[in-house]
Amino acid sequence: MSIAAIRQEYEKHVLLEDTAKSTPIDQFALWFDEALAAKVPEPTAMTLATADASGRPSARIVLCKGFDDEGFVFYTNYLSRKGHEIAAQPWASLLFFWQPLERQVRIEGVIDQVPAADSDAYYKSRPLGARIGAWASAQSQPVTLDALSAKAAEVQARFGDDPPRPDHWGGYRLRPASFEFWQGRRSRLHDRLVYQRTDQGAWTMGRLSP
Repeated sequence: MSIAAIRQEYEKHVLLEDTAKSTPIDQFALWFDEALAAKVPEPTAMTLATADASGRPSARIVLCKGFDDEGFVFYTNYLSRKGHEIAAQPWASLLFFWQPLERQVRIEGVIDQVPAADSDAYYKSRPLGARIGAWASAQSQPVTLDALSAKAAEVQARFGDDPPRPDHWGGYRLRPASFEFWQGRRSRLHDRLVYQRTDQGAWTMGRLSP
């Protein structure tokens, strides 16, 4: 079969202005709860797209570890490629794709670091192996498997079962300026509702052509 011939008709749900929530975070929470109820695989997985100072983009999957009116939180190595790009250009975007529900959510905004106390609390909640990994991995840098394993063993020998959070590892929060909620529809006439934050902090909603 030709790749160009692969297609799917979307027909499970609709997204209309008169039933959408008045704020995007409430609409996101509704869809997130429905993704959980539908047992969507990896419902917290989100594509994080960043760009370096020259505008060269990169994207990868990270896991959402919290969301509220202030934004969406994830944790990573501050010295990774994404960390350097966020430091150079804090505007970024997130994308959730819940394929079984034929839905995606795009979120754009500015990223900043969460308070150190929040990073400490989340770090302590992680499995021991993940805490050791945060020390052992110089994320995005070349490495051999043997060298990585040796570093992990060295970290465990140094800290035992209670490693502290390394300074180079912690949380970020993307503070949304806009949301786009996409619901697949028949004949590619998809629903696209966009929420934009005004200068006064309120939200406006409109529809985009599919």
